[in-house]
Amino acid sequence: MDNTFHYAFPAIRGVQAGREYYVSMCPLRLIPKIFLFDEEELTPELRSQRTLNKSRIPEMSRYITEHPNGYVFSALTASVDADLEFDPVSQENDRLGVLRIPMSGTFIINDGQHRRAAIEAALKMNPKLGDETIAVVFFSDIGLARSQQMFADLNRYAIRPSTSISLLYDHRDQSAELTRRLVLEAEPFRDLVEMERSTLSTRSRRLFTFSAIYQATNALLADTTDDLEAGLKTARAYWEEVAKQLPEWNQVRRGRLAASEVRQDLIHSHAVVLNALGRSGAALLREAPNDWKRRLKALSDIDWSRNSPTWAGRAVVGGRLSKATQNVVLTTNYIKKRLGLELSPEDQRIEDAHERGDYERST
Repeated sequence: MDNTFHYAFPAIRGVQAGREYYVSMCPLRLIPKIFLFDEEELTPELRSQRTLNKSRIPEMSRYITEHPNGYVFSALTASVDADLEFDPVSQENDRLGVLRIPMSGTFIINDGQHRRAAIEAALKMNPKLGDETIAVVFFSDIGLARSQQMFADLNRYAIRPSTSISLLYDHRDQSAELTRRLVLEAEPFRDLVEMERSTLSTRSRRLFTFSAIYQATNALLADTTDDLEAGLKTARAYWEEVAKQLPEWNQVRRGRLAASEVRQDLIHSHAVVLNALGRSGAALLREAPNDWKRRLKALSDIDWSRNSPTWAGRAVVGGRLSKATQNVVLTTNYIKKRLGLELSPEDQRIEDAHERGDYERST
């Protein structure tokens, strides 16, 4: 295409490392049309990013379409294989103006390829979103020689926030709201939950992580309705009854035991066991709605020591606690059996494989 045809974007000009860049706002409907990502559209030497994880796209696009008045997407960063022209609005204000990009230029996203794909999918579900905008940072990169290095630089120091703090700040997730209230109101968790990090340091005075309580409580309430207050009441009653059978939790809260010692020697405050307790609790509440408290007393007879042979290959693999799905299921199976609950056919299949040693040989 002739270079006389241009895209024109209102933009702000900036400088980093001696190179000019431009920040503009692009209508969403334009994003899929001008920004390439499909690997078939680019030769291998121009592919500057990791492979697109297509499984993420439906969730991201639903986030946009289901929250049209509340979604937030950060800026895209793009390299353009073309000379960029910037016309300032005036000599006095040479930072603000119009950015002109030849239509013959190739646009490659250095940061935000999943956002681009999600926008394209969301527009198919709701074309009205096309008039909304997203910030884009443009860099001129003739020959796209720097695009791969830009991707590496942009992602070098990117740190994904912990699951705990992401859930803590998520006010759209009703389960997160329920967990926030649970850890404040339920006595077993009060003052013992690490709210920001998803792992506990050796010297931490906390016994649980917010993300572990969230996952375990979600498992517990899997069969219940969406009523927040009812779910909170059920969860609080269940975990308080569990705590009665695990006295170390209360001893840590009262300062009679160190949290680090309990985490080191026993496994019942770790995520894999909490999840298993949640899953077992869901089955117990379903099968014994009037007798579940009495049957929970069997938890006090379980040897929760980390070095107990019971947990080898179940919760403990190679001397370390494992949160892998099969280990959660195997831990749940053991707790269910101690509570007098039957295993589902799938759980029984995993249990049989464990008894044969199949999982141990594969790890």
